Amino acid sequence: MAATATEAIFEIPKQHKAAVYDKPGTISTKVELLDTPEPGPGQVLVRLTHSGVCHSDMGVMQNLFRGLPYPTQPGQVGGHEGVGIVQKLGPGADIGRVKLGDRVGIKWVSSACSSCLACLEGRDGVCFNQKISGYYTPGTFQQYTLAPANYVTPIPENLKSEDAAPLLCAGVTTYSALRKSGAKSGQWVVISGAGGGLGHLAIQIGARGMAYRIIGIDHGSKESLIKECGAEVFLDITKFDDKTLAEEVKKVTGGVGASAVINCTASNGAYAQGLSLLRFGGTLVCVGMPEGDPKPIANAYPGALVAGEWTIKGSAVGNQREALEVLEMAARGIVKSHLRIEKMENLTEIFKEMAEGKMLGRVVLDLQ
Repeated sequence: MAATATEAIFEIPKQHKAAVYDKPGTISTKVELLDTPEPGPGQVLVRLTHSGVCHSDMGVMQNLFRGLPYPTQPGQVGGHEGVGIVQKLGPGADIGRVKLGDRVGIKWVSSACSSCLACLEGRDGVCFNQKISGYYTPGTFQQYTLAPANYVTPIPENLKSEDAAPLLCAGVTTYSALRKSGAKSGQWVVISGAGGGLGHLAIQIGARGMAYRIIGIDHGSKESLIKECGAEVFLDITKFDDKTLAEEVKKVTGGVGASAVINCTASNGAYAQGLSLLRFGGTLVCVGMPEGDPKPIANAYPGALVAGEWTIKGSAVGNQREALEVLEMAARGIVKSHLRIEKMENLTEIFKEMAEGKMLGRVVLDLQ
């Protein structure tokens, strides 16, 4: 009876368009037709209208993250910032909060078990049984996908889908990192990679949502965007070496340094600089994932950590509560993604632009 009603309301095609990684290890995608899946127990079928494009997608496509257990396979559908409409409920999915026609989001952690120790402590990002959207689970660069009814994220009614999409990774990730930093309102916080997809949201959340004083560090071409987002101070990384950058941050902060450094860039060099920008008791939060062979954080000497009482902390995305909170910030006008809309067919060129470091803010795919 439910299935008949669903089909009468939503016309679900037998096949749909998807952008797949056709040559993993390279920057290459291909648009193909895939069979539209049926939702299983506890699942919903979502017709995706928009998907953000994240730097992590490129890392997965090119097999650049050495920490991942398996290489990406040809035919993988990437993407993990998807927004769409629930079209069909699987068995048992009708007893939760999700209803047909609801607008929902799908995140990097597309499924968390809610029962392991990590989940019980609100650390969804390190769930022992998690599934990653776009890595051995079909991602959001397609028109239809399945998702667990109990883990999709409701989208506020007055928030546009294209604005919501980047918040499902970049937004919730930086919000969670800022919260974990331990910085207090009125204190200085440095955002490294401030003009990128994560960084420009971190500035807005920090400055407008959490009352931090923000120092944005990035290439000079991104100064205008960084200041528009709310950074009190901008530092052009090309005009400083490690020593003079630390001196400038100390000067700006009254001679003491920043309470926290949020590293949003995938640069080992930025991590090496991070500790020298901190004040006593400060925290370096690791967000950006350097690609290639893993390297330790340079200058993280035990003696320096002890002397400065510094903390180095990792932050793996955020939890469901933090996702709801950052979406609510956006709905209230506190946070807005700087983005442009592109078609699925342009995904390869988007990744090439990203690889060259030319991208300002975020790109969102219109999948309709």
